[in-house]
Amino acid sequence: MARAKSAGVQVLSVTDHDTTAACAPVAAACALAGIEFVPGIEITAVVDGKDVHMLGYFMDPDDERLGGFLAEARRMRIDRIRQMVQKLADHGIHLDVEAVLSPGTTDTKKAAGRPWIARALMAAGHVATIGEAFDRWLSSGRPAFVERIGPAPEDVIREVHSARGLVAIAHPGLLQRDDLIPGLASAGMDAIEAYHSKHPADDTVRYLTFAERLGLAVSGGSDYHADPSAPIQVGSATLPRELFDALKARRRA
Repeated sequence: MARAKSAGVQVLSVTDHDTTAACAPVAAACALAGIEFVPGIEITAVVDGKDVHMLGYFMDPDDERLGGFLAEARRMRIDRIRQMVQKLADHGIHLDVEAVLSPGTTDTKKAAGRPWIARALMAAGHVATIGEAFDRWLSSGRPAFVERIGPAPEDVIREVHSARGLVAIAHPGLLQRDDLIPGLASAGMDAIEAYHSKHPADDTVRYLTFAERLGLAVSGGSDYHADPSAPIQVGSATLPRELFDALKARRRA
């Protein structure tokens, strides 16, 4: 929150993958910092074996139905981590999988993810940075990568709506599946994340045009991961105030 405050952030949402566990402490920290808080989440859907990240905003983080849906997603994440650690072992890199997964076993609301493996690889001296861990081992096409099994984007839309939230497709310029957007809009998707730290200006313009044509709202954010070795910092990409106000108005409607 101190970093966000110093960067001039006025509205903040933490969109952790497949968990809302951070919402309550972040809301309290935002209140102390004078920053408007938006409950958020990033849910990993799967299309044709590939991740499609869907952002949820303004939902009730304690909704029981959504909580059950997310618990199953977290279980699948743990299974995937075990498979990836085994693949690393097949290549001569041996990690203690229970130690890797320990944050999620001590707090079942935490969602296991590839960064947990990346940090273990760093700690064991196999790589120098989290980025190197992904580039050498953990990204799609690399030796330890395992494709995800997960819900369809339409399932995510339904569950977030049931918790009275809005849904946006995350960083579509990185996804490179613009063909999915009209169908998701027809399925009830509310917004497109046009503003993103890895979207060049022409991507932002393209997705603003998509939003206007399909009658969608617009979201945006830095996608900051609190990684000191990464170039992306909190507040490095933001949403214009008038578009945030439009997003809030759509939620009220």
